Amino acid sequence: MFKHFYTFFVVLFFALVSCNNNEPKNKPTNNYDVQQLQYTVKNIYPHDENAFTEGLEFRNGFLYEGTGDTDYAGNSKLAKVDVTTGKDVQKINLDAKYFGEGITILNNKIYQLTYKEHTCFVYDATSFKKLKEFSYEGEGWGMTNDGKEIIMSNGSDKLIFRNPETFEITKTISVSNNYGPLGGINELEYVDGFVYANVWTTFKIVKIDLNTGKVVAEANLEDILAKYAKEDLSRKIDVMNGIAYDSVGKRFFITGKYWSKVFEIQFN
Repeated sequence: MFKHFYTFFVVLFFALVSCNNNEPKNKPTNNYDVQQLQYTVKNIYPHDENAFTEGLEFRNGFLYEGTGDTDYAGNSKLAKVDVTTGKDVQKINLDAKYFGEGITILNNKIYQLTYKEHTCFVYDATSFKKLKEFSYEGEGWGMTNDGKEIIMSNGSDKLIFRNPETFEITKTISVSNNYGPLGGINELEYVDGFVYANVWTTFKIVKIDLNTGKVVAEANLEDILAKYAKEDLSRKIDVMNGIAYDSVGKRFFITGKYWSKVFEIQFN
């Protein structure tokens, strides 16, 4: 499994090829159209180039970021980040045996998944004090919530809903686009009844209808580095991952693993 070892070459490849090369070669199997979203970059902020971003949230003027650590050297972390400087203002590091993954904030608690360690940590959102741990089967990738339940991904085409108090599964939905099941669902962000998701190894963000599991819209951001962060194309970076939404300002923040920038964007 090479999820955490895609580097600069992956990003450079997707930056140079057209979006058509990312589409399946077969014809659509489902008879509906997926809306193509355009995006506008509104602001650009610095991002920690050492952050292997796995989860991103926006809350009360700050970004919250969960990162992984490909060396298992104790560098997986949970951090509260100043948007304008990209600096951590509060953080905790996970034990070296854990690879940090997606995060979400619900009821003043921060939940953080781990990759293959089958553990979800729960912290007080203010103090970062660890409150409890949950165990689960399978891999942990992305996470968000709808205000009531936790929603997580595991790299497949499934979105898994969980009770935030027990972490028990309440339901599972399958994600599909007009070509059929869509695997590689990664980082997640819930917005107004839809989940926006990164698709692993691509520069695409898909908008998923939680009532049907269908992808109703998608945005291709494959040109964002070439336009706004060319210096990243000459560094050892990794795939796009990380979506946060400011519900008050109605703005999205996106970034990637080892990227030097966080982009504030608007979908048109």
